[in-house]
Amino acid sequence: MNRRVRRELKRTGTSWRVDETYVRVAGRWVYLFRAVDSSGATLDFYLSENRDAAAAQRFFAKVLAAANHPRPRVINVDGNPSYPKAVKRLKQERRLGRRCRCRTAPYLNNIVEQDPRALKRRINAKQGFRSFEGARRTIPGYEVMHMIRKGQVRWLLKGDVSGQVQFINLTLGLKTV
Repeated sequence: MNRRVRRELKRTGTSWRVDETYVRVAGRWVYLFRAVDSSGATLDFYLSENRDAAAAQRFFAKVLAAANHPRPRVINVDGNPSYPKAVKRLKQERRLGRRCRCRTAPYLNNIVEQDPRALKRRINAKQGFRSFEGARRTIPGYEVMHMIRKGQVRWLLKGDVSGQVQFINLTLGLKTV
């Protein structure tokens, strides 16, 4: 579903907000890296067992590989020291533009700090995940549904529930009743 919906998403902005949150998987905490643009549109997410520069670099590479995101003008991060290191490496590899700024500004990340509430509500109702692989497969479905509800699909309005149901049915190839 994630791959199918990605083709239909609106183009995002060039000012990114990046943060990570914790998710409980099989009794231990893992990290869910998330990025949104300045208007709150979800760019991408990445589940990792580590919170280091290598994981941040893999996350940024995943976001940059997506088709509907332009290269960022500025990346706003919180105080995690691994983000500037990852951005520096991506600039050296020429995956990021030289003029892209990595700005540490915690107050600008309020949008991304509040965004995972819907995801965590579903995870808590489900009583967590039993395996990392199960979390890796389930979280994209939660995130995609959240993107649809937020109105990120090109031809679909934010509050149009019947349109959202029709879009999901078309995407999954289900018959409407």
